[in-house]
Amino acid sequence: MSKTFAVIGDPINHSLSPNIHSAAFRELNLDCSYIAYRIPKGELNEGIDALKKIKIDGFNVTIPHKVEMMKYLDKIDESCSVIGAVNTVTNNAGILKGFNTDMDGFLEPFWKRKIKVQGTKVLLLGAGGAARAIVAGLAKENAEKLTIVNRTLEKANNLRLFANKIGLDSNSIHIKNLGDDLEDYDIIVNATSIGLQNEPSPVNFKSIKPKTIVYDIVYMPMNTDFLKKAKEKGATIIYGYEMLLGQATRAFEIWHGIEAPYNAMKKALLGGV
Repeated sequence: MSKTFAVIGDPINHSLSPNIHSAAFRELNLDCSYIAYRIPKGELNEGIDALKKIKIDGFNVTIPHKVEMMKYLDKIDESCSVIGAVNTVTNNAGILKGFNTDMDGFLEPFWKRKIKVQGTKVLLLGAGGAARAIVAGLAKENAEKLTIVNRTLEKANNLRLFANKIGLDSNSIHIKNLGDDLEDYDIIVNATSIGLQNEPSPVNFKSIKPKTIVYDIVYMPMNTDFLKKAKEKGATIIYGYEMLLGQATRAFEIWHGIEAPYNAMKKALLGGV
């Protein structure tokens, strides 16, 4: 029997998810389809009703619905309750269960490269929804110390409280107080949208240690100025598309209960980046 999946959000027409999942269905000969479905802010209730009516089998949730969607779930996975946001939903005869694959999606490139997060000092730029999932991931992998940098100090402070609550020693600073001395950090992550419009890197890499891990969650363009500057200094680079792929393969496995065809999904994604 044919199954239908979707990604909901607004805007949604730029989403690469339909390409990635459709490639996986083709690779494994699954009788499934995946659509992008625009639900404007404030219309989530009606949108969910419409999805239930067509008996959607599962869907991904993106901006601006990841937090509000929590209200419409019948069950939640532990990842959801810790992060307080949802990005993957299963529909089992009208029972909606939520998951958050952002945390494992973020960690996947570390696991793939066999890089240990345990005991590292991490600099995190940004304090939005993605940053919260990243903090949960760093806590899960036992990072030693986290510094959160943001333009709005209040947001950074809130994220610091969350980090401390889940057992990750952290501090928060305003971005203008960051300075150029970054050699204390083992991992530097950009979880802001800086780079989407090819903006210059928000940090200066001249004092980083060789082999510092520099990770940008912006996936389009693939080579942001942030990553280019880090690469010039000999950093180990993790691309934003790798997190996106990690999230997508996790969602696929939640829905289908089988291993995702990573390489086919990667090929489809890099065709769209």
